[in-house]
Amino acid sequence: MHVVIMGCGRVGSSLAHALVRVGHHVTVVDRDSGSFRRLGSDFPGDQVVGVGFDRDVLIRAGIERADAFAAVSSGDNSNIISARVAREMFGVQRVVARIYDAKRAAVYERLGIPTIATVPWTTDRLLRMLVGDSSTTTWRDPTGTIAVTQLTLHEQWYGHSVGELEQTTGARVAFIIRFGQGLLPESKTIIQADDTVYIAAASGAVGEAVALATKPPTIEE
Repeated sequence: MHVVIMGCGRVGSSLAHALVRVGHHVTVVDRDSGSFRRLGSDFPGDQVVGVGFDRDVLIRAGIERADAFAAVSSGDNSNIISARVAREMFGVQRVVARIYDAKRAAVYERLGIPTIATVPWTTDRLLRMLVGDSSTTTWRDPTGTIAVTQLTLHEQWYGHSVGELEQTTGARVAFIIRFGQGLLPESKTIIQADDTVYIAAASGAVGEAVALATKPPTIEE
């Protein structure tokens, strides 16, 4: 999937890396070339300098073949204009805008453009909305620091250990529901078909963990 991200601040760079880690191609757009330092020298995606709602800039970023677009700059107006251009001019189906003003966010939601408020789990929610993951967080602690959520596992995880899953996702398996009963697993516990697996992870890492679990294991036997 090709994703265009407008804005290379903390959220934009974090989202870009998360998308790359789960196998997507990313182009990041920012008017300040210095912002790309946040991506690091080894970032495999593309970088385009320019205003995110400029038609020519978006075309250079590959908006015409984009499957998703995220507007996450520091300005509400820039974000919503960019999101509308991506949706209305280029027909991108998955468009998300980060909006700081809650009142504005409600208005744009009514226009059919999903918005994300400035909260600790912004990256998680953006990642899920862009890649089409409809699962929801089951529980979050009052500070928003830790979340527990259910995984949808790729079938090739069956027969692998909990430790391997934790190593791949970077999350901790909190518990498993097996044959209708709760199970507190150990690292060596083998995942079985029809297990319902719940993980605990830090906010900002949940969306990536969920996405990685849908892919087959890459750990060597």
